[in-house]
Amino acid sequence: MSTSTMTEREMILLAATTGANASPNWLTSDMVDALLGGHGMLNIAVINVAEVIVHELGRGIDNKLRFANAASQPVDEILAKAIRAAVQAGAAPANAALIAAVLMYLTGTKAQVGIPAGNRKLGASARMLAGVDRTGVAAIPTSKKNNKVSGFAAVMAIHQAMMAGTLSPVSGYDLAVSGGPLIGHGRLGEDIIFPAMAANGARIGTKAMMDCMAGAGMKPHALNCAVFGAAAILEIIHPDADIAEEYGPHGKVTTAWLAGKTAAETAGLPPRLTVRITGQEYDTGQVIGDLGLILKDIGGPSVIGIMALDEIAGVFQEGIAGSSAGPVNPPLGHVCTDAVIAMKCLLEPDATPQSVALQLRERRFAFAFDPETSMIAMNIVAKKAQQLKAGAVTNAMLLASEGVRAKALYRRAAKTYDDLAAGKTLEDVVRELDAERKALVEARVSAFLSRMSGKQIAVRLTHIGPGARRSSKLAREWFAFDAHLDAEITIDGVTTKLERYSDQIIPDVALGKRPDLAPLVPMIVPLASEILLASNVIINVTVPAAVAAAMGRHTPEEAGLIAQRAAFVSSGIPGPNASAEAAARLAIDMMSAP
Repeated sequence: MSTSTMTEREMILLAATTGANASPNWLTSDMVDALLGGHGMLNIAVINVAEVIVHELGRGIDNKLRFANAASQPVDEILAKAIRAAVQAGAAPANAALIAAVLMYLTGTKAQVGIPAGNRKLGASARMLAGVDRTGVAAIPTSKKNNKVSGFAAVMAIHQAMMAGTLSPVSGYDLAVSGGPLIGHGRLGEDIIFPAMAANGARIGTKAMMDCMAGAGMKPHALNCAVFGAAAILEIIHPDADIAEEYGPHGKVTTAWLAGKTAAETAGLPPRLTVRITGQEYDTGQVIGDLGLILKDIGGPSVIGIMALDEIAGVFQEGIAGSSAGPVNPPLGHVCTDAVIAMKCLLEPDATPQSVALQLRERRFAFAFDPETSMIAMNIVAKKAQQLKAGAVTNAMLLASEGVRAKALYRRAAKTYDDLAAGKTLEDVVRELDAERKALVEARVSAFLSRMSGKQIAVRLTHIGPGARRSSKLAREWFAFDAHLDAEITIDGVTTKLERYSDQIIPDVALGKRPDLAPLVPMIVPLASEILLASNVIINVTVPAAVAAAMGRHTPEEAGLIAQRAAFVSSGIPGPNASAEAAARLAIDMMSAP
């Protein structure tokens, strides 16, 4: 159909959807261009490293870390390319080394092989290829949970136990020999000293991390605490020694495994971990021990490097980490777990980008509280990643999400045109779209809580607004910075109102003033979090504004401002009006184009 035979409605819908989708930046208020430089998060680096790994393994490069009498191995080539890809995406070299090592580990590369002359450790290899110095666990921060601590907590606690003589069952003062193979590969070391220190140190270090996180006003993050606890003791003891056969077959269990197992149990992690979609199972103790080995050798990753590690660990369906793996849609800086899942799926026999795309889409529509937003977020981030490196991983992400994005834009454009033509205002349309978004999340969160509890639970927000306690212009205009949220929860027919949920109820419960409400507060968290982070996708602002401008109802600037003010869910942070105005201008240009 040529433009000369299109109806006015068809032309406006085409112009508006094309305008809104002309730039990924116009579909979100997140600063996604900054991610290309590693500012804010390293999700683009993670995606690009996954891309490199799938490509290199697909052409037959060996990913095994081998006990070989050689200065380099094929795995070094993959690591080097992966590290370069991460650095190109803005990762500092130490963060690039960590991302590359952990993703290679998830492809089956061992964390350590060999004895002295042929000994190789995955973390050390990545660190050397990245050209960074080793720093020690004490200098490495945890991921940011508003606050953060460092591995110093684990290191300090373990050293205190050593000085007190409670870490090892044998004192060096009492040794008849000073060391060497009689201890390192003898019964005293392998069967008595090393396993006791591995277990005691991992338990002490992990508990110290948990206590420090709690003391810094954070709920202890089990994965961080366990990995740091294991890493702290593994940089002290013989980190890959065989241990007594009471722990398992000789050659199969090491100090790293025992440290990981003890750290995982101390932190409360499940005994097994399962990869999403593929179903591949891992022993949790082995994973924690191996990640501890990698972390102790990797150099000095920063906070966002450990946050990237958390997102990578979202590949496990037990939910031990990774905000972008969960049902709540996070800011776009965190969206990368689907790329790691795609990497794992693409490495399965007979997998294709098309088959993996279908699996990614099915998972999100079954799991996410707002599946449409989830898929558009995936689409935006995949397109940004492709600006640096394209391949099977981003292709799978785009194949999964492109159709969803196109339908979502068209539906909003069609509703806006028809409603405006019927006499509604732009403000009416945008408020209806955001009310629909809110109702969908409320319904899906309620269904999730009902399944989990075995009770009939319904949650909803009765008020969403800014200015709960602050007087600044920023706080009074943008609710994500100072949210006034009123909530309501109904459990088996009994309704409880939680007015001033964010600024009064949560602090009061944390301070012990409202113990009666403590069981109810967590039930509102997924709903409130989804709403507070809703500016990750702003199509309810940009598309209606573009339609209204193309219809001549408002100028692009007016349309952007009206839509932004009406979007009581999607406009949580600044920026929607600028994106909407840009989309509207392009829509007008298309209307007048030959």
